[in-house]
Amino acid sequence: ISDPELRRCQGEEQIELKQETDTFMVVPVDEQTSLTESEPNRNQVIFQEAAEAENQNQERRKSFSCETCGKRFSSKYTFDVHMRTHTGEKPFSCLTCGKRFTVKSSLNAHMRTHRGEKPFSCLTCGKRFTVKSSLNAHIRTHTAEHTLIHTEEKAFSCVKCEKRFSRKQYLTEHIKIHTSEKPFSCVTCGKSFSHKHYLSKHMRIHTSENEKPFSCVKCEKSFRQEQNLTRHMMIHKGQKPFSCMTCGKCFLRKHNLTRHIGRQRQKHISVDILVKCLC
Repeated sequence: ISDPELRRCQGEEQIELKQETDTFMVVPVDEQTSLTESEPNRNQVIFQEAAEAENQNQERRKSFSCETCGKRFSSKYTFDVHMRTHTGEKPFSCLTCGKRFTVKSSLNAHMRTHRGEKPFSCLTCGKRFTVKSSLNAHIRTHTAEHTLIHTEEKAFSCVKCEKRFSRKQYLTEHIKIHTSEKPFSCVTCGKSFSHKHYLSKHMRIHTSENEKPFSCVKCEKSFRQEQNLTRHMMIHKGQKPFSCMTCGKCFLRKHNLTRHIGRQRQKHISVDILVKCLC
């Protein structure tokens, strides 16, 4: 084959090869756009399906449901603890003063009051506390919100009735009046209450006035509740578990100590005012 014929054959083969390549590679513009747009949509659908499946798995894991408020729990322990908020049950009692608690951790924290332990300290002023909740309440005294109490400024207002409050927690409790939220119900008669202490007070009406099964072996005085008998026995034993850190005076009941501390503070305030006046 001559050179011109060889070059012509090679050229025809290259043209045929290019045409075959173009046939396989060319994709219409509309199809390209469709493929490009469908890919992220497909990924989004897969992600949504996975999220929904996970939510369903979580709901399945929460197999314990409260018939009173509808709240669901993943373990029987958390479910049982939650149910006590509705029944008012307090199975853990303090052997020293008779006070009862819903969970054992609260009893353990309470026992520190009798042992004098104060593991929680304020980083600002160094003051120490028996329980963390008391520390958290104290920390707020260093904030601007606490100063509103002393200035009588009420920065938190109700959007329903415009009543104003010095603390946000007071407003939160007040809101329940408008929402009719009553999560605490009596297992005996079904009556519901907005606060737990209202339920506890209500439960007493189901106990007969004459029914006092707990009696004192010393003086035969009877009580409706076991913790009242335990507290009464301290009188015979001479126990006074609540003591004033300032003067050392001891008291049988905590509210008597609280009242005593209030009087001590009032005396100190009066003395401070007198000293300032004399100066």
